[in-house]
Amino acid sequence: MSLLKPFSKLPGINSANILLVEFEETFQQSLADALVEETAVTVNVRLAKSLPLPKENEENRPRIDLVVFIINLTTELSFQSAEASLKCLDSGFFLGKVCFMVTNARNASVPTERLDSVRKLAASLHCPLLFAEDQTPAGVTNAAERLLTILKVTAGLVPMTTALYLSNLTRCTVPPDIDQPTFD
Repeated sequence: MSLLKPFSKLPGINSANILLVEFEETFQQSLADALVEETAVTVNVRLAKSLPLPKENEENRPRIDLVVFIINLTTELSFQSAEASLKCLDSGFFLGKVCFMVTNARNASVPTERLDSVRKLAASLHCPLLFAEDQTPAGVTNAAERLLTILKVTAGLVPMTTALYLSNLTRCTVPPDIDQPTFD
């Protein structure tokens, strides 16, 4: 198993590369289409069901500026796949080049423990946790705009700002009472 490394290749000029990792691949394509519509910067979107990536095109693969794990809260398998894929990333990615995006958080059938698990994972890795509405075109557009903001910083296209600085501002934190039982 080879690790995906963030600084093994040179960056492209006025371009940014994002890797969307989603087990079910339902939200991934619509989000990719919305990201590519950006006109100020050339955005290259790579899609994967899980990591590690295949070795056959490794030398032609561009540098990945941001890895986004899309987790659908309605299935436990989505969370488990993202958790297993994290082992295939070099530790350099966790310096502001990884984020988690959660879908279906408003669904009443989702156990709160699953959302708490995702929050704990994002907090333990000091990564941003974004919530997205994947059922409406406006929700997809909103999610793409938030990802583009983070992507431009991680690709080095925003002067005087680094991915690590942005990560410190946007990282997920877990409240101290998250492990305490609730008495509803």
